[in-house]
Amino acid sequence: MFIGRRGELSALNDFWNSGRFEMVTIYGRRRVGKTELIREFIKDKKAIYFLATEGSHRENLSGLTGAIHNSVDRANYKDLRLALDAIYEIASKEKIVFVIDEYPYFAKSYKPVQSLIQHAIDQKFQHLNMMIILCGSSMSFMENEVDGYKSPLYGRRTGQQKVLPLSYETSSKFFPSFERHEKAVLYGITGGIPKYLLEVRDTQSLDENIKRIFFTPQGLLFEEPHNLLKQELREPAIYNAIICAIATGSSKLNEIVTKVDTIQFDSAKCNKYIRVLMDLHIVKRELPILDKPNSKKSIYRLNDGMFRFWYKFVYPNISQIALGNGAAVYKHIKSQIPNFMGETFEDVCKQYLWQENIEKRLPFTFTDCGRWWGNNKITKSEEEIDLLAYSKDSSSAIFCECEWSNDKPSSSTLDSLVEKSSIFNYAEKYYMLFSKSGFSKELTEKASDKIMLVDFNTM
Repeated sequence: MFIGRRGELSALNDFWNSGRFEMVTIYGRRRVGKTELIREFIKDKKAIYFLATEGSHRENLSGLTGAIHNSVDRANYKDLRLALDAIYEIASKEKIVFVIDEYPYFAKSYKPVQSLIQHAIDQKFQHLNMMIILCGSSMSFMENEVDGYKSPLYGRRTGQQKVLPLSYETSSKFFPSFERHEKAVLYGITGGIPKYLLEVRDTQSLDENIKRIFFTPQGLLFEEPHNLLKQELREPAIYNAIICAIATGSSKLNEIVTKVDTIQFDSAKCNKYIRVLMDLHIVKRELPILDKPNSKKSIYRLNDGMFRFWYKFVYPNISQIALGNGAAVYKHIKSQIPNFMGETFEDVCKQYLWQENIEKRLPFTFTDCGRWWGNNKITKSEEEIDLLAYSKDSSSAIFCECEWSNDKPSSSTLDSLVEKSSIFNYAEKYYMLFSKSGFSKELTEKASDKIMLVDFNTM
């Protein structure tokens, strides 16, 4: 069963129906569902689908030969030019989509690959009503070596699609039998990655699934972050140390440098490593909303829910899990999961806000939405606001509090939010409180057009 990706499929079909030559690049982190998206797209179309490997150019030519002729018995093309000529002959007779999946492997196996494809596009393919898809998990390669201006293929691309993790709403469709709060936890610990979502079994409880996937040596995600780092990076140990530092609370650059504590490792060098992790969407740089890009308040957070969960709970206990004591480890850390879910719930609430904004169900249409933190000049203290959304003309704002707790928020939660909002000079101020467990009676009675209460069970 194929779930979600309706927007991505619609965009690909628009390219397919354009009536002219199209070359689209598709990229995204490993396990995010790029191949399944392509398979769903081409299932009702004449397609040549070739999955490249990390093997030699000759091995890849053999694979391409099989893809062209839908056979493993055909004599291999000795030259990529001949293979591209064969594709041209097919595309001249009927409309096709030609897919090279894991394109970076193919391009790295033989240096002239990109130039040969560029020549084929310029001399032959661009005159046909056909579609080429180049897909890759190495995002830096796809962005720089394929789409970059120094690439032989620069200017040939007619579109691109960055495949992102699924939203909470879509992720929850993978396990319909679970309770709503359980779906949120499963979304939080998998980061919305389809490959991981598919590991969840409806026949097991939430606890049983988490233990099997993360806390057994045979579990899919027991060593997943380490494996991904080894596949993508040359110095996984240093990147691992940086991620671990961020996961354990070091959010500022100088804090990360101190925590890593490697010889000749300064802020400049650390910044280069962090940029690579940002390219892989493992780490994100975050600013208080409303701050300028060069703000000194920037912090670093893990952008991937699975990485956050793994480095917080699995990595510190990996030896015990390897010895078969994962059940005991999980029993010990289980009570900490609600705290872990705070950041995930903020993410879910942000997705909800954007959807309400698109559907125009809010008091005004906002321009941006995000976390805010900074100094309260009135109280002389540091304050945080979970989410703040503001209008383009800066006349209106919504201040949000997100509570993932078994306790119901009371009037004091609202009072605290109102007090924090006094820092800002918006003419119209609205308040939205999100809660996993509903709201106290006194707070419910205060609900109005300007005080919006959103129960997670009904949002």
